[in-house]
Amino acid sequence: MEEPCPAALLLPGEAEALVESLRTFQLREIGSHGWLRQHEYVEKLNMQAILSASAGHEQFLTELLVNNAKIPTLIQELITVEIWKQKIFPILCRLEDFKPKSTLPIYLVLRHEASLINLLETVFFHKEICESAEDTILDLIDYSHRKLTLLAAQSTSANIPVDQKLVAEDLANPSSMQELKKQAEAMEFEISLKTLSVFRFITGLVDSLPVSAVTRMLNTHNFPCLLVQLVEHCPWSYHEEGKLKKFENGSWYEVPHKDHVKMTKLDGQVWIALYNLLLSSECQRKYNFNNFSKGQLLKLRAYLTDVLLDQFPNLLELQRFLSHLAVTDPAPPKKDLILEQVYVLSWNRQGRVEKHDIVYSSESVGDYFLSSIRWAKTYNLDVMEALIPDKPKCGMCGFEATKRCSRCRNEWYCKRLHYINTTGHFISFH
Repeated sequence: MEEPCPAALLLPGEAEALVESLRTFQLREIGSHGWLRQHEYVEKLNMQAILSASAGHEQFLTELLVNNAKIPTLIQELITVEIWKQKIFPILCRLEDFKPKSTLPIYLVLRHEASLINLLETVFFHKEICESAEDTILDLIDYSHRKLTLLAAQSTSANIPVDQKLVAEDLANPSSMQELKKQAEAMEFEISLKTLSVFRFITGLVDSLPVSAVTRMLNTHNFPCLLVQLVEHCPWSYHEEGKLKKFENGSWYEVPHKDHVKMTKLDGQVWIALYNLLLSSECQRKYNFNNFSKGQLLKLRAYLTDVLLDQFPNLLELQRFLSHLAVTDPAPPKKDLILEQVYVLSWNRQGRVEKHDIVYSSESVGDYFLSSIRWAKTYNLDVMEALIPDKPKCGMCGFEATKRCSRCRNEWYCKRLHYINTTGHFISFH
């Protein structure tokens, strides 16, 4: 009998069966019974990937995805659901006569993109994953450009997530479509941050990319200048009432004054991507250092302070490169004669989406609720707690907590008195 590896959600045989069953869906099939079943599989694989990576046993799942050639499938599914969110979801929000019995199936579609990009972020660390993407890496580069452009364009006030404490009855209320729209906006912010991480991994594997991928990153989309915008605007931080708040590990937190200059993981992602693109000999050969791009890149010199360099010494090389760039005129990019690949997927991104393409019938809603037992197993409480990066803290004193309120299941505490003060419940204790 197969035994799961430490911190495992799936047995090896189960994981293999789920990976083998992954397939692409047409836009009109989103929300169908088969699609909902695959969303369940993606959620399980996503959680298993996180657990395996934290335990250092992610090689098995990585090999499954590569050997079964499923990375292109995941990328195509990612872009399909992105199109659904851009073309279909706004229409559903505007329709006055659209009053579904439950908005949960729609929420699952919105969540699907977040689950897919999170899974890709977890596995893209490995070179073989990037190589197995083949031509769909061009689609992922285009997707990354769209997400990072939106991220750079956001104002700081738009970055603060909306309250996501929606209970089941709210989602079952037809009037919750606007609340669902707010959740989608908050989710979009986190998806963009995950995309930044995926793109950073891509920039570290320039030598493994298709011949036209580098040209696409540098000259078609001009990612170096886009990354400069992210350094300037830093959408994952903002000031409120004299306090600095930053976004990390899925939530906003107040930064202590002594840590104001400390680099976050998101800051590091941007700087590593810039380092990989600007210092690669292949990129330097192909990038068009015109007056505009040169002026944008030289803005980085103001951010390369001694404090930053102490935290990330490798950026000294980038600082030297920028100093050299400031006093020289780089040679024009070498123009190789290449046939640039243009992605052709099973659907046309610019095509019109007719109203009859997506139908949310009572049967599709029923499919979801008939599978509620499977979903309860998928979102097992013990598994979800294992995915939390930090240990829970006592709501009263802030120290590590080992007990949780058996009534509300939300508040944690370290001893009896703190339990009463934190929750106000006077019931039996664990």
